Order: sequence, then C-alpha cells, then structure tokens
Amino acid sequence: MMRNQHKENHRTGRINWLRAAVLGANDGIISTASLIMGVAAAQSTPGVILTAGVAGLVAGAMSMAAGEYVSVSSQADTEKADLLRERKELEEDKEYELEELANIYIERGLDPNLAKEVARQLMDNDALGAHAREELGISSTLRAKPVQAALASAGAFSLGAAMPILVIIISSGYSLIPIVAGTSLVSLGVLGGLAAYVGGANVAVATIRVIFWGLLAMSFTAAIGSLF
Repeated sequence: MMRNQHKENHRTGRINWLRAAVLGANDGIISTASLIMGVAAAQSTPGVILTAGVAGLVAGAMSMAAGEYVSVSSQADTEKADLLRERKELEEDKEYELEELANIYIERGLDPNLAKEVARQLMDNDALGAHAREELGISSTLRAKPVQAALASAGAFSLGAAMPILVIIISSGYSLIPIVAGTSLVSLGVLGGLAAYVGGANVAVATIRVIFWGLLAMSFTAAIGSLF
C-alpha cells in the first residue's frame, strides 16, 4: 500500500520569480526617487518634479520591458536552436542518443542496466522532452517566455516607481527631499527584508545592503541636482 506523499516546498523554486520581482521594484524605487530628488534639489517647482517622476516611471518601465524582452528572446532563440539540433540527432541516430541519456543517469549513480531501462522508457514516452530536460536543462516550466518576462519586469518597476510619485502628491508643499528619501529607504528596506525572508537569507544583511545602495544613488543625484 502506497503512502500519501506530501509536496515539499523548497525555497529554490521561488528564486527566479522573486529575484525578478525584487529587482524590478527596487529599480523602480531607486531610479524614480533619485530622479525626483535630483530635480527637487535643482529648486524645481512641484509640477516639474511630478512630471519628471511620471516620465521616469514610464521610461523606466518601457526600458525594463524592452531589455527583458530582448534578453529572454535571445535565450528562447538559443533554446529553439538546441531543440532543433537535438531533434535532428534523435532522427539520425536514436540508439546513440539512448546511450547518451543512459550515461547521464549512470553518472548520477544509477546501475548501468537500470539507467538504460529508465532512458529507454523515457524516450519511448517523449524522447525530445527527456533529452531537453536531462541534456540541455530545458523544461516546460523553465522555458524562456519573453512577453511574460517583459510584462512582469515592467509591472514590478511601475509598482516600485509609483511609491515616490505618490509621496510627491501627498506631501505637496512640504520639503520633498527628506520625505521622498525617508519613505523610499524604508520601502527599500522592507522590500529587501521581505525578499530575504521568503528566500531564507539573512534579513538584516539584505536590508542594510539595499538601503545602503539606495541611499548612495539618491545622494549622488541630489548632489548633481543641487549644482544646477
């Protein structure tokens, strides 16, 4: 009688989407808040500062989307070429490909006879899929998806960039630089700490790291803005 198996929840399964979401949101907060502080330091009017912030959000989101789309599209093209080559090799010499797959399992510790039987059964079911997973490291869940990656990256950036813009609207008439800096650094710290917690990393180290680089970026842009 087979026992019910529970599904283990490993943190490594969250790494890819977590990294992309945190990177996009961090970029949104840091770049937009830095832009706002640079323009504010140049003694600009609230309307100009808000316009610069919105323009930074739109430009940054489009840049993130375009960059992610191009990057992931290149990965998808490489995957497609590898799969086409693997399909051709399977058509030309299936027996050699069987031995190649069996050797992969032997190197992982399986008995040679068992490895060959496993390889044979997998190839009888889906030869290309088996070689894509084991030889190329390509699976349906890890396939490159350019449009999805572009939308996710742009969305994460926009959410992050919206925070300092919202602060401008709420704090109109007050000193923007300390308010934007303070709220942005707090947001970065919370985001960095949350990402570290979900990923099982050191929360304090991750929080300090992201706050340090955010503060450095905002200080540089504010200093440059003040020169004008």
